[in-house]
Amino acid sequence: MGFVTKEKFLSKDFFITYAWLIGGCFVFSAGAVLFAEPYGFAPGGTYGLSMVFHNLWGWRTEVAALFMDIPLLILGIYFLGAKFGVKTVICTFAIPSFMWLIHHTYGYFPLLESAEVIAQLEALAASLDISTAVGMEQFTVAMRPLLQEQLLSSIFGGIVYGIGIGMIFKSRATSGGSDIIAMILNKYTRISLGQLVIIVDCTITLTTVIAFGDWRLPMYSWIIVFIEGKVIDLVIEGAKVHKTLMIISDKHEEISEIILKDLNRGGTIFTGKGMYNGVERPVIYTILTRREYSILLSRIAQLDPQAFINTLDSNEIMGKGFKDLSIEA
Repeated sequence: MGFVTKEKFLSKDFFITYAWLIGGCFVFSAGAVLFAEPYGFAPGGTYGLSMVFHNLWGWRTEVAALFMDIPLLILGIYFLGAKFGVKTVICTFAIPSFMWLIHHTYGYFPLLESAEVIAQLEALAASLDISTAVGMEQFTVAMRPLLQEQLLSSIFGGIVYGIGIGMIFKSRATSGGSDIIAMILNKYTRISLGQLVIIVDCTITLTTVIAFGDWRLPMYSWIIVFIEGKVIDLVIEGAKVHKTLMIISDKHEEISEIILKDLNRGGTIFTGKGMYNGVERPVIYTILTRREYSILLSRIAQLDPQAFINTLDSNEIMGKGFKDLSIEA
């Protein structure tokens, strides 16, 4: 993973980066315990597979995942070199540690169920010795029919997972796990890394059908994976609050005045040559917020209803009037 970086020890960037990393590990752990694990979901990765083992045989999710992640980390270093660094090692141990902490302070109960269901689950847990694998297996088997909020939990699970993984990626780190499998396969095949990640995670998700014979479980898990991906992009890139515009109009001077004086924004005018008739015309290039875009669109509609406007969502704008490039670099 080329995006894994090292920060100067005890620098401001060091503390910010590791705050994102540790925070992301905690949020990911909370998503796993509170939204995915109780329902038998398997939203990809070694933790998804460990949740299948947890619901099938009563194995502790965090322990099973740790026992898979450590060999994968060693394999990754052997096949790919020491690319991962201390951040991946921290993720490998921080996530199961946080899961253990949540289990021992909160329990194994889903967050979104009603008080009546939680009371039934607490009584069920009290009647079994869930400190053993047999007791945990009995608990998970008896618990699943009582649960009612599968859809809501898959939606919020995807949001929480996405925030957690997005924070880890924001720290310019990788959580390892099944990503390492995809990276090893990518080295020895012609399949892209993105496709391999999808293949590995979907294969893990489908194990819920083999384990429980219930096609609803992978479908709920796919909801988590889809929402998670969208939220990861939102955390990393931020909300798309800016619009990039290219405007062609006979009223380009008036439009430029509106941008400069009314919206207090800048822009660039360059000459474009039409492919059909070969006529050269001025093209206005500018970047606005959503509010400014709405104002300009309304004014252009009054000035020149025949204007040509190409609008693009902009993930990140750096430079004068926007983000400081020296901070973001």
